Amino acid sequence: MRFSVIAALVLLVLASCKNDKVERVFHTRNVIVIVVDGPRVTETWNEPGRPNIPYQSALLQEGVLLENFRNEGPTWTMNGHCAITTGNYLNIPNGGNAVPSVPNIFQLFRKQHFLDSTDVWLVASKGKIGALANCGDPMWNDKYLPARNCGINAGGATSGYRDDSTTFEIVMDVLENHHPKLMLINFKEPDVSGHSQDSTGYIQGIQDTDEYIQKIWHFIQNDATYKNNTALIVTNDHGRHLNGVSGGYGGHGDDCEGCRHITLFGLGPDFKKNTIIKNQYNQTDLTATIAEMLGIVMPSGQGTPIKKLYR
Repeated sequence: MRFSVIAALVLLVLASCKNDKVERVFHTRNVIVIVVDGPRVTETWNEPGRPNIPYQSALLQEGVLLENFRNEGPTWTMNGHCAITTGNYLNIPNGGNAVPSVPNIFQLFRKQHFLDSTDVWLVASKGKIGALANCGDPMWNDKYLPARNCGINAGGATSGYRDDSTTFEIVMDVLENHHPKLMLINFKEPDVSGHSQDSTGYIQGIQDTDEYIQKIWHFIQNDATYKNNTALIVTNDHGRHLNGVSGGYGGHGDDCEGCRHITLFGLGPDFKKNTIIKNQYNQTDLTATIAEMLGIVMPSGQGTPIKKLYR
């Protein structure tokens, strides 16, 4: 009788333990997100041999690739970046003359973790991306903004576009001198050359950003503040039309497969290595993943953390 009671108690404890959720402990303390603006997967990860992204291809042995990552909202620059920064697919103008209706991950991170503006950064070749640092919610408007450097002379939404080489120099300066805990970077290529129907510039843009990515990762791995506790995530805001669709690679903006199909490549202490994941996820899931790793609560976010990325 006594044995039966003890056995029952043991089973009860085991059942209780099984039902309890084990909280994951993350080693990631900083997240750097690079948005390569508007390439097609047919010229990046899905091209045989990956000739245009040799650095990322080599780094795959250290990281994880989501090969079926998606933009499930409007396939424009501002909308794609907005999905990443807010965790929501919102219909905002593509010109940078309006702000999202909900707070972004930078604002939430600053408030919840009592951070200074220089702890979170938004750096972009396209000036209009600077509008995504703010939001229209009266409770958040002009509050807890990230530091930002977007467009020509850091002029913001109306300042136009600057060279990616200039943005890269600014990024390296910010990383070295401020060591942000969260940073989003926009490189305008290959999107701008694509719109110009400049096939040579389009491919060169993919190759240049690939080199920038490798140099940024090298810095992270050799910096005393960032080494072994920093995630680097490379993704896109949108793709481009496939050949035979609305003029091909020169445009984007609809729901064709070329525009929706993008990728996500992750390197960091909590990510798997030498892994390609075929499951489908979207940009709002990326936001939720960053929030989970950094301990940010996002009440309005629509996504779900991508658990398959984790070791």
